[in-house]
Amino acid sequence: MRTPLPRINRRARVTFIVLACVVLLFVLLGWLVNAWTDYLWFSEVHYTSVFTTLLWTRLGLFVVFGLAMALIVAGNLYLAYRLRPFLRMHSPEQQTLDRYRSILAPRIGLWIGLFAGFVGFFSGLSAQGHWREWLLFSNAVPFGVQDPQFHTDISFYVFDYPFWRYLVGVGFTAVVLSVFSSLAVHYLFGGVRLQGAGERMTGAARAHLTALVASFVLLKAISYVLDRRGLLLSHNDGPDVWGAGYTDVNALLPAKEILAWISVVVAVAIVVFSNAVIRNLLWPGVAVGLLVVSAIAIGGIYPAAIQGFTVKPNIQAKEATYIQRSIKATRDAFALSDVQTTQYTASATTPPANLADDANTVQNIRLLDPSVVSSTYTQLQQVRGFYDFTQKLDIDRYNLNGKLQDYVVGIRELDYNNLNPQQGNWQNQHTVYTHGFGFVAAPANQSVCAGQPFFVSGFLDDQQTPPGQQQCQADTDQIPVGQPRIYYGENMDPYAIVGQTDPKKNVEYDRPSNSTTPYVTYTGSGGVSVGSYWRRVLYGYKYKEFNFLISSVFNGNSKILYQRDPRQRVQTVAPFLTLDGDPYPAVVNGRIVWILDGYTTATTYPYSQQIDLQDATSDSLTGAGFARQAQENINYLRNSVKATVDAYDGTVTLYAFDDSDPVLRAWNKAFGGNIIKPSSAIPPELAAHFRYPEDQFKVQRQLLTRFHVTDPVVFYNGQDIWDVPLDPAGGGAKQAPYYLLAQFPGQSESTFQLTAAMTPRSRQNLASLITGSYVDGKPRLQVLQLPDDTQITGPGQADQKMSNDDGVRQQITLLKGSANLIQGNLLSLPVGGGMLYVEPLYLQSQGQNAYLQLKYVLLNFGQYVGFDTTLSGAIAKLLTSAGAANSGNPPGNGPPPTPPPSGSPSATPSTPPNPANDAVTLAVDKINTALAHLKSAQQSGDFVAYGQALQELQQAINEYNQAVQAAHASPAPAGPPTPSLAPSPPG
Repeated sequence: MRTPLPRINRRARVTFIVLACVVLLFVLLGWLVNAWTDYLWFSEVHYTSVFTTLLWTRLGLFVVFGLAMALIVAGNLYLAYRLRPFLRMHSPEQQTLDRYRSILAPRIGLWIGLFAGFVGFFSGLSAQGHWREWLLFSNAVPFGVQDPQFHTDISFYVFDYPFWRYLVGVGFTAVVLSVFSSLAVHYLFGGVRLQGAGERMTGAARAHLTALVASFVLLKAISYVLDRRGLLLSHNDGPDVWGAGYTDVNALLPAKEILAWISVVVAVAIVVFSNAVIRNLLWPGVAVGLLVVSAIAIGGIYPAAIQGFTVKPNIQAKEATYIQRSIKATRDAFALSDVQTTQYTASATTPPANLADDANTVQNIRLLDPSVVSSTYTQLQQVRGFYDFTQKLDIDRYNLNGKLQDYVVGIRELDYNNLNPQQGNWQNQHTVYTHGFGFVAAPANQSVCAGQPFFVSGFLDDQQTPPGQQQCQADTDQIPVGQPRIYYGENMDPYAIVGQTDPKKNVEYDRPSNSTTPYVTYTGSGGVSVGSYWRRVLYGYKYKEFNFLISSVFNGNSKILYQRDPRQRVQTVAPFLTLDGDPYPAVVNGRIVWILDGYTTATTYPYSQQIDLQDATSDSLTGAGFARQAQENINYLRNSVKATVDAYDGTVTLYAFDDSDPVLRAWNKAFGGNIIKPSSAIPPELAAHFRYPEDQFKVQRQLLTRFHVTDPVVFYNGQDIWDVPLDPAGGGAKQAPYYLLAQFPGQSESTFQLTAAMTPRSRQNLASLITGSYVDGKPRLQVLQLPDDTQITGPGQADQKMSNDDGVRQQITLLKGSANLIQGNLLSLPVGGGMLYVEPLYLQSQGQNAYLQLKYVLLNFGQYVGFDTTLSGAIAKLLTSAGAANSGNPPGNGPPPTPPPSGSPSATPSTPPNPANDAVTLAVDKINTALAHLKSAQQSGDFVAYGQALQELQQAINEYNQAVQAAHASPAPAGPPTPSLAPSPPG
């Protein structure tokens, strides 16, 4: 006798239903609150079209695909039930199944609906996550470029192919679920039997299940057709490039087509032989086996044979065409087609005597490293302990007093972790300490007052230098800002409550000042109104904060500012963009704005190299002020958008920087066609602050390690592969690129550019320099390539030379016990026909609240090293080192012998006068004259005159050496005077 299934009593059912409704209510309530507050936020920034497009697209995909999947599964389940046999053979198996049939049969529609609803719900959830594929598919625009194999526009691969792949995947899922669920119903209701005599499957069940299997095989035929196009996106293992190779084109392409036709034939055979001819599963099974064998033989063994016997013995010749395709596609997809390559011999091994005269590069050398001097800005410019600067500062250029100069800039924000317990309560944190203040800048090439930056802007009050003291900062703001308050920044609290009905009641702490009130009220257009009680209830639930309901800080004009991080605001407004990891502030028309670079990417550009975005953009600074990119493989990237966020009112503006980018045009079309302003709308004052984007540069730098080679034979042989050098101070990570204002060979003027050095694979000498800049508003990528047969010192080697210099090592040893020494950015500069390496060295005491100060500047040129507390002094030491080496004395940075004054015994020959000795005396007089000129230039602070005096001194030393050689038979004067004897240089 069967044991009846336990029944749930009425009270338990009611309790279960009530609990389920409560859980569902809280889930839906949280979703509705988030959706409503998101809509209010999008209304604030005037991008509601983005919200509505995303909402309706995701809901539409959820409903369409969820409903389609539910109907397919439900239809097959219902069909399997309707095709059940009304007379079933008696067997122990059927008797066991009777108890389940008795439960399901009375409410079969309900059970089918529940299962189909379950499947449809999760299918819809999966589908709504594919909104990107659908929007690009439905708003595709042509690239105007065709792939080299099928001559199809690239738009098919970028816009159409991903969505077709998704559709086929959904089809496979629907068929597989239908097969197994229908098989279960057929078995449960007797259409399929495992025991008993006769047929194991009724004719109706066989027809149903074989039709589903045939559908699966037809989908496989479609998949084979798509696979043919997908070969252009596959990896070619032989030459290690992406895209279809020789074997793919000559073996796999025809094999995929043959397999597609075989699949169609097999699908027809399954239906016909199972139901019209033989009416059993033997021949359909044979047909499926034929498909499997064909897939192995035609799609596996045959291509492997072609690869092994045809390609491998002559792979260079066979793959040359396809390597060339990959090179061209990769350079096109990553904007490398217009790279300007300039040969730079770097043959000079001795620094030129007029090195200090180089006004375009040397005098602009960046001494302040924005990645390490943040603590200096904080200590010298915070005034109050709760002010702070971001972990990494930024660098930009400004034209002040007719001179273009790069500046290390930062925003004085709030550090909520430094609020004391009283300041850190809810009311103070969210209604009093609401904003930062000031745009702080200092010239990147200048240090004053024992290694401090010379601040020129962002002062909290007027600055006056007492008479007789050295001026450590400007007296007034040289970069004036009309609205210096920062409500939107990288360190801001998640939300702030602002606004007052009483204009005299200011509660927001502004800044410490002797001349103005320290409290203000926000008057900007940003924020969402929370003046009504129901709005406060809404945001109280969102932030799980009861104070929204009971606090007295709210009034009719109260507004809430949230999503205050510039990167987060732009990412929310433009979810289709990949944002650069380093937003930077700039003063544009008197307002502080954050500038962000936005990238459009793709993963299906045919023949283009796949690259891991996270790996390519990670270096020694990633995570230390640079946001880490997501780990994803891409094979197309464009810096198509420049975005701005107003630091006061949070206004987000998107500008097209590359109007021709098809991916950007497709996205703009998908969101209504007007969320991105054309490039013609970019104000010139804003464009003047655009920088070559760092993450794009890092990706291009990584690709250029191989794809600077355009000859397929050389590319395959791997004879000219580069590496990104390791940062000498970066703990084994790649060296980060750096911005600087310089004029490199091939450039007509000083240019603000992003630069990186490259080394040959597995070697440390220099292979090339890569620079990215904007010329006339257009991006320019330039490669300075050194000859292959040279051994020019690379960054790591230069750092070792400077660190191992006797004088440098001695000073470092003396300082290590009492302070921390921090290495700054190692700059590689092509000047004077050679390579000049510059590395600032910072000193940080071990006391509390210690900050960095520039202690030394280290230089390396060829085999020579110079270091001093100033750049000009380091140049003088460098020339000293080179001059001493050329005169036969050992180079170094230690004190040289005292020069003989004119007419001294050591300068006067002991033998009778002769013309050679007269020349020596004359040369000594010229050296003394040059030293006098050096002293005069030092006192006047004239860099140009100082450089001319150095050149004069170098020429006098050369004449002295020639005179000594001519008078080798006569007693020689004391060792040659050198520039290191000069007074401290200006600066």
